Amino acid sequence: MIPITKPNIGEEEVQAAAQALRSGWVSQGPRVAEFEASFAAAVGAPHACAVSSCTTALHLALLGVGVHTGDQVITVSHSFIATANSIRYCGATPVFVDIDPDTFNLDPTRLESAITERTKAILCVHQMGMPCDLAQITAIAARHGLPVIEDAACAIGSEIRVGDRWEPIGRPHGDIACFSFHPRKVITTGEGGMLTTRNAEWDAQFRLLRQHCMSVPDTKRHASAEVIFEGYPAVGFNYRMTDMQAAVGYEQLKRLPDIVDRRRELAARYQSLLTPIPGLVLPREPDWARSNWQSYCVRLPDAVDQKRVMQTMLDAGVATRRGIMCSHREGAYPANTWTCATRLKGHCDCVPGGCADLQHSEQAQDHCVVLPLFPQLTTDQQHQVVYALNRAIEK
Repeated sequence: MIPITKPNIGEEEVQAAAQALRSGWVSQGPRVAEFEASFAAAVGAPHACAVSSCTTALHLALLGVGVHTGDQVITVSHSFIATANSIRYCGATPVFVDIDPDTFNLDPTRLESAITERTKAILCVHQMGMPCDLAQITAIAARHGLPVIEDAACAIGSEIRVGDRWEPIGRPHGDIACFSFHPRKVITTGEGGMLTTRNAEWDAQFRLLRQHCMSVPDTKRHASAEVIFEGYPAVGFNYRMTDMQAAVGYEQLKRLPDIVDRRRELAARYQSLLTPIPGLVLPREPDWARSNWQSYCVRLPDAVDQKRVMQTMLDAGVATRRGIMCSHREGAYPANTWTCATRLKGHCDCVPGGCADLQHSEQAQDHCVVLPLFPQLTTDQQHQVVYALNRAIEK
C-alpha cells in the first residue's frame, strides 16, 4: 500500500526525544525555547511562540487581535474544520468567501464584499502549502483597518515573491501566522503548533495565555534561588508544547530545505506524468509563489465519480483523500453559525449542504482527489500512483 503521506523521521529525532526524556524536563521548558528561536530564525520572524496545535495557535491569534463574541471573521469554508472552529471558540461568526479554483485559496476579488461593520479580522489559509495572494489580501485589509491572520498550517517552507526577492511564509506578511506540526505536515512534532508575529505585545500575550496566564514561567521559578509565588491575573489555557515535541521539531527543522526540495521535485514529476490524462486538471502555482507541495490535489474530469476513483485506486494499493472539506456542509455548522457575503445582503438561501456563494469550494471538495506525496516516495511508486489514477478514470 502506498500511503497518502509518511512522516520523515530519522535517528536524530529519536535521540533528541530520548535526551529530552533523560533530562528530567519533559513539559514546556528549555527545548521549547530553543525550538522557538530556531523557527523564528528559519522564517525571519521577530517572535515565535510554540503551542500544542495549530488550532490553539489560531485561537490565540484571534484573541490577540481582539476577536470577541458578536464579531465576524472572514475566512474560507474550504479548509480543515479547525479554521472555522477557532473563530467560533471566540464567540464570533465565520463569514465564508469562495476560493480561486486554480489555487484552492481565498479569492481576493470576493473579499471586499464580505466586509461589514462587524468584521474584526481576515483569516486566510495557505491551502495544502500553496501560498495565498497575500499582496492583494493585505492591501484590502489595510484599506479597512483589519488585521490579517495567516492559517499557515500546511505552509512551512513555502515562499512568496516580494519585489525582487523570495520570502518564507511566516515572516509574517500579515499580522500573525500560525503553523501545524501534525504528522501529515511537512515537518512534525507529532502534534504541535507555532505562532509568528512582529508584535512583541501579542507574543507576550500568547505566552501568558498558553500557560493559564501564569505570571511566572516554570523555568524562571525552578531556576530561582528564592521562593517565588506565581499569580493568575486572567483566565488562560493549557496550550503548551512539551520539550519532547520541541526536541523533535528542532531536528526536523534542520531537514526542512531538503524536504521541500524533494517535495517540489515530486510535484514536478507528477505534473509531467499527469499532463497527458484527458480532462484531468492539475494544480497551478502562480509565478509569485513557491509551494512546499504539502499535498498534491488534482481535479477529476467531468462526470467521473470521485468516490469510485478513490476506491478503485485503494483496491490497486494506492491511498488517496478527497478534496479539502467545506465546513459549511458539516453538521457542526447549521445555518445560524456562519454566513456568506451574499447572505449578509439578504439574498442567499444557504443551507449546511450547499451555498450558491461557495460553488468553487463545494466543487473542489466533490471533484478533487489528493494523491500520495512524501519525501520517501520512489519513482516507481509515483508511476504506480499515476497508472492507478489513469486506470480508475478510464473505468
